Amino acid sequence: MWIQIRSFDGKKSMQVDDLSKLTKIEQLREKLVETFGADPERQRLFYRGKQLEDGHSLYDYDVRLNDIIQIMVRAPMPKEVSPSKSSSQGSEGRPDSGFASEISDSERSGGSHNEVAMDVDEAPSCSGESSGLRGLYKVGDVIDAMDVSMGAWFEADIVKITTAKDDGMIYHVKYDGYDEQGIVKLRSQYLRPRARSYLKFENIKEGDIVMANYNSDEPTERGFWYDVKVLKKKSSRTYKELRGDVLLGPSGDVLKDCRIKFTDEIFKIEKQGEATCDKDAMESEGSSVKRANKPDCDFCKDNEKKKCKYCACHVCGGKDEPDKQLMCDECDMAYHIFCLDPPMSEIPDIDEWYCPLCKTDDTVIVKAGEKLKHSKKKSAMASAKGTCNRDWGKGMACQGRSKVCTIVPPNHFGEIPGIHVGQLWKFRVTVSEAGVHRPHVAGIHGREIEGAYSIVLAGGYEDDKDCGDYFYYTGSGGRDLSGNKRTAEQSCDQKLTKMNQALARNCAAPINNKQGNEAKDWKAGKPVRVIRSCKGRKHSKYAPEEGNRYDGLYKVQKYWPEKGKSGFIVWRYLLKRDDPQPAPWTKEGLKKIKMLGIEIEYPDGYLEAMAAKEKEKERVRKEKEGISDSDGEESSGSKKGKKKGKGKRKKGTDDDVADSPKPSAKKAKLDITSDMMKQIKADEANKKQWEDVLEEAKSGKKFLSCVEEAFTCICCQDVAYIPITTPCLHNVCKSCLQRSFKADVHSCPTCRHELGKGFSMASNKVLSAILKELFPGYEAGR
Repeated sequence: MWIQIRSFDGKKSMQVDDLSKLTKIEQLREKLVETFGADPERQRLFYRGKQLEDGHSLYDYDVRLNDIIQIMVRAPMPKEVSPSKSSSQGSEGRPDSGFASEISDSERSGGSHNEVAMDVDEAPSCSGESSGLRGLYKVGDVIDAMDVSMGAWFEADIVKITTAKDDGMIYHVKYDGYDEQGIVKLRSQYLRPRARSYLKFENIKEGDIVMANYNSDEPTERGFWYDVKVLKKKSSRTYKELRGDVLLGPSGDVLKDCRIKFTDEIFKIEKQGEATCDKDAMESEGSSVKRANKPDCDFCKDNEKKKCKYCACHVCGGKDEPDKQLMCDECDMAYHIFCLDPPMSEIPDIDEWYCPLCKTDDTVIVKAGEKLKHSKKKSAMASAKGTCNRDWGKGMACQGRSKVCTIVPPNHFGEIPGIHVGQLWKFRVTVSEAGVHRPHVAGIHGREIEGAYSIVLAGGYEDDKDCGDYFYYTGSGGRDLSGNKRTAEQSCDQKLTKMNQALARNCAAPINNKQGNEAKDWKAGKPVRVIRSCKGRKHSKYAPEEGNRYDGLYKVQKYWPEKGKSGFIVWRYLLKRDDPQPAPWTKEGLKKIKMLGIEIEYPDGYLEAMAAKEKEKERVRKEKEGISDSDGEESSGSKKGKKKGKGKRKKGTDDDVADSPKPSAKKAKLDITSDMMKQIKADEANKKQWEDVLEEAKSGKKFLSCVEEAFTCICCQDVAYIPITTPCLHNVCKSCLQRSFKADVHSCPTCRHELGKGFSMASNKVLSAILKELFPGYEAGR
């Protein structure tokens, strides 16, 4: 593990390697003496607004890989000042407590808070009826209003209407049941008549856009109401299934191929002008339907008759007498005043109140300059109370992620946009950061009720057999991993539960937890991303020589239980490759890897840390042998002198090589497929850009990076999707240019060249095809 140390003024910084989670703060101080010229007693270290104190470890402060710790150096103590007097002062005679004020507010909180505000300039407030405003809706109307941050629709009432500077209407709406949101200002495009008509399942057609309930985090639970484009539906006497794309509002994002659970609660989307928004008229028609949203409490599902210790009193679970309940300001749990120990007779008149579990004893509060106290959670962990001297914190599997993949959700099936077959990562943590396989250690990533998203083939099970385009995989479990063991021999039978069942769900056949099953059409199953680890090299010739490699999409043909080599029952899976990209061990795959310039990827700062470590080893070796740097230079110089003094040298000796000038670096040979070159030449509109890209790639830069840099949209800062090549030879996303035109800006976003209102937004289909081939899946969600 390595971290960065930086001075408060930013003028000095260093990287400290060979650390672990259990490294003590006093040990870290010793490593900083030489670089910052300060003894450990004069160093003040800060991390996320906290001062690091001796006696604690980096783990206690949750310091992670490549994090930055700031250092402040106290001024040296004057000799005439007594230690008792100087110990209470910092640099420049200020008290120690004064140094805390030098930390900025943003550093204390870990960053600034983003605030989202509606870009609307309002005219003076007025009532929609009294001012004579004639908009699409009026005050008092009941409508459906969109939450623009998430794209879901909520029942709401219009409480006021105002005008904007552009003479448009601004509707002040209040969401039903969400009083804490207050009044929200929305334009008319985010409002529509309230949905009131149920659609029968048999009347829904493929291609229809309907309103349905969906939970993106837990698809089997009730969520919020979204617009859904129906893709397909299946029905039998006892079963109904509806699948569709969930539309996420103005952002244009789409959750593709989602299963809608509540098929009996599908609403027709009402259009403005075709349905009344008057509350009284709806009630007289009997169409004032109240939709069911996600319950506030996941435990009792908002059942008023059911006791619940999470949404009601945390002691008795009763929901009665809410006026005699106190809410803890720490854990947000409610308590009846008569359920407390000791009980209270009335609600106390105080600003903040803490329950008995959260209340902190004044004797354990950390005062200024005192050492950090262990939290309840950490003090109960084995690392805090154990006596083991084993330093478990140096392995990369113990490091937390420094990045999180946000391109796709964690439960994403299929390829990751921008990730190519053959891409290599040194450690599993970097595979996790890329979103290809998120767990650091586990071999299967999935959900028992959904399926498996990715697996790692590392040869950890003796029953595995790798044949490249297909392989036999062994499920997890059946091993005793107590004592913090990573692996062990098979000690009991495996069961088709948890991750084993998740992988079985990828097979296009019903779950059978006794005999297994086989798919008639295996290609109809859910895809699973496969990563091969270099650990499997001793068992498979298809595993990489180093690191972890993404080998594409596979599908489960069958799964079954059988007695393994250990003598215990294991679940086995046959997976076959089903990916349009060539496998990395084939000629086509190797050629594409070379063309894209794919190399093994390391964590940030890893190579620098390893170089510093080698340098430190060399320094220690010289110290042990009693060799100084000057001695080394003299000895090497004397050897050269002896060689030169031997008379005439022969051609090709070491001296000739040492004295001759170094040859200039040759340009790298660019290996691009003929089909790709044909496509590039066909893109005549971007001839100059492609010439620059190819020239940069020949000089040694990655071809993929050059393309990404050359064809990045200036608006969204991403690779241009459905690119439009302007007359001034710039490339921009079609959707970005359309937004610009809607805002009455009819010029090129890059150079402000005037395009005109009648500019034809014809996409560059040749460039679009090239980008889709080079960045597979990058159009997902755009």
